[in-house]
Amino acid sequence: MPTALITGATAGIGAAFARRLAADGFSLVLVARDEKRLAATAATLHRRYGVACETLPADLSVDKGVSAVEDRLREGVDLLVNNAGFGRSAAALEVPVADEVTMLRVHCEAVLRLTMAALPAIRARGRGGVINVASVAAFFAHGTYSASKAWVVNFSESLATQIPERRVRVMALCPGFVRTEFHDRASIDTSAIPGFLWLSADRVVDAAMRDFARGLPVSVPDPRYKMIVAVARYVPRGVVARVSAIIGR
Repeated sequence: MPTALITGATAGIGAAFARRLAADGFSLVLVARDEKRLAATAATLHRRYGVACETLPADLSVDKGVSAVEDRLREGVDLLVNNAGFGRSAAALEVPVADEVTMLRVHCEAVLRLTMAALPAIRARGRGGVINVASVAAFFAHGTYSASKAWVVNFSESLATQIPERRVRVMALCPGFVRTEFHDRASIDTSAIPGFLWLSADRVVDAAMRDFARGLPVSVPDPRYKMIVAVARYVPRGVVARVSAIIGR
């Protein structure tokens, strides 16, 4: 039975990955900060799908937490889903630098370290891989969040070209607005976002798994967001920056 380790596994896209992978017969290693919620999530998944669910409470903003997950990954998994992350409602210049550094630790350092911890065993088996959850924000200029997600996309694309094993894959997942706890936790006002731009977490994960099976280095779920990303990639960067600033306001 294959094993998947998922960070940020108790809510949103991470929880959707846990449900999908459990339904596909994966044993799960669930990582999150909230130990009680983690245990409740594992119990629900085990009861519903009959798969083994291991829990690993860890805070990926600190070295101790990342090291604990690295140690578990070195024991071997078939799939790593780097999903843990968070946003902010305030602009970068309004946030303490220490808070921005914390975001970089979770979105960049943890993704780097966990990916590198997982890949040796995956490559030795010759199958499996890593899905790094980024964002459509990666293609726009809007503060540390979008910059960190741009790094995730570039990092994932770079690794995907360097791995010689045909059945070992690294992919960046770039969803748009998804109905999860993410925006509420960040105190982000979403009232002005049109309803047609919202996606469900389960449909995002279904699209991600299809794209992963196809070997795509970057997955952008939903045709609407594919079009948005295509425009952002090919128009002048100055125009994208100005549009991003307008959206941010």
